[in-house]
Amino acid sequence: MSQKKVDRYKEEKANRKKIMKREKMQRKAAALGATVVSAAIVVWLGYSAFGYFSKQEDGAPIQTEVDLSAITEYMNGLYTEDTANQ
Repeated sequence: MSQKKVDRYKEEKANRKKIMKREKMQRKAAALGATVVSAAIVVWLGYSAFGYFSKQEDGAPIQTEVDLSAITEYMNGLYTEDTANQ
């Protein structure tokens, strides 16, 4: 090995604890940042969903009338046929 490589290796070995501590702090900071961003996204989605599902319509509810007379006549016809066959 050249003298430069040997000197660089000795310097890295001497500062290894400091380097490892710095890398560990960087990993923790990255994990903390990712956690904060993920939590913010989850909170935002929850808030949006709550707003969407709890939105109340202004005004009176719409009433729809359904004419069921055709079904009633059909069912009465079935009933009379059934009683006539017995």
